[in-house]
Amino acid sequence: MTLFQIDSVKKTFKNGEVKEQVLKGINLTLNEGEITALIGASGSGKSTILTIAAGLQRASEGQVVFQGENLSEMKQEDIRKVRAKQFGFIFQSSHLVPFLTVQEQLKVMQEVAESKLKKQDQKREVERLLELVDMNHRKDAYPSSLSGGEKQRVAIARALIHKPKMLFADEPTASLDSRRSKEVMTLIRDLTKTLNTTTLMVTHDEEMLSYADQIITMKDGLIQ
Repeated sequence: MTLFQIDSVKKTFKNGEVKEQVLKGINLTLNEGEITALIGASGSGKSTILTIAAGLQRASEGQVVFQGENLSEMKQEDIRKVRAKQFGFIFQSSHLVPFLTVQEQLKVMQEVAESKLKKQDQKREVERLLELVDMNHRKDAYPSSLSGGEKQRVAIARALIHKPKMLFADEPTASLDSRRSKEVMTLIRDLTKTLNTTTLMVTHDEEMLSYADQIITMKDGLIQ
């Protein structure tokens, strides 16, 4: 089932008097429970697609439709609400809050997403998800005591604690070694299927493409 539709999206940046068209008409369909990987050289437009799809910037032309709603026509405040409740984000760096424990990282995300669960149910959900990423035994640890792979596992749990329909992953394994990269991608793939989340991932690592259901190659602002 189609969850996300990007139609004829173009993006032009202006630097003084110079205009640069980064995206030249992108059409892309994302289905529920699938991972789509965006690959291509630096400057090909991968990250621009991801940020436009996530509502972090607007397209110059075209539309982005999520669950039948056109994000391109929404007010910024409405987009922010969709992002908080329906989207999850994983970045190259885990971006964990240094003064929060592992379980507190997830609890904060529940608050941001305005979880409707009772406090006890929220606590159980935190524990359940930390079990899924094999980090419940470190729930009281602070980021400074975690390895790179452990931090990224917590970041994945934090991104999924509010059960988002869309997961955006920007180079999620770039800071990890080969073994940990495979562990993290296996986790993202398994949770995408288990939670029926739709994942859009930007990557330079061709070894990670085996985990994707759909591979999109970008070149000079176009899909090849």
